[in-house]
Amino acid sequence: MTAFYFAVFLSVASTAAFYLYGRRRPVGKPITWGEAFIGGIAVFAYMIIIYALLPNAWLQWVTGSLRWRSDKVGIPLGPLHHWRVSIGSTHIFTINWLRNGHKYLWFIPVDKGVAWPHGITFFGHGKLGVNAQTIGDVGATIIYVVALGVHFKGWLWWQKRGQARATTPELPRSAYGRPLLKKV
Repeated sequence: MTAFYFAVFLSVASTAAFYLYGRRRPVGKPITWGEAFIGGIAVFAYMIIIYALLPNAWLQWVTGSLRWRSDKVGIPLGPLHHWRVSIGSTHIFTINWLRNGHKYLWFIPVDKGVAWPHGITFFGHGKLGVNAQTIGDVGATIIYVVALGVHFKGWLWWQKRGQARATTPELPRSAYGRPLLKKV
């Protein structure tokens, strides 16, 4: 868990560092050989962080301490069905979404902290077996998709920084202040 949170921190901090450097650097200033070398190393390190370190830390956390294995059928809810808030050894309060032995969280069947413990059924027309390892892999895929989106957005922002937005030409106005659409 600590490794995953540290990887998230590194990802956010390095993204913010690139953004702040891009805002500070003058547009059109020629780049020196040393700046290009340091920039290349920084971008390579950034790609290692967001495409290797972050997903690996997620998968290590999921398969390690959370124990999301392929034999655990259903979607693990973690603390979402039962929250126990304590500071140190002092118990503050407990929120239990499944009071009185109910087996449903709104419309989702829940048993022992797992949503859809017997798979997702489609009104008697089939069943989709979902296990915890699949959910962990989906989480890694989401990390990759978000990282790729942030990467492309950063490239576009870097290339377009300093460019003025295209303005629409002002239409001539009539004596009453309304824009003229036809030539008179």
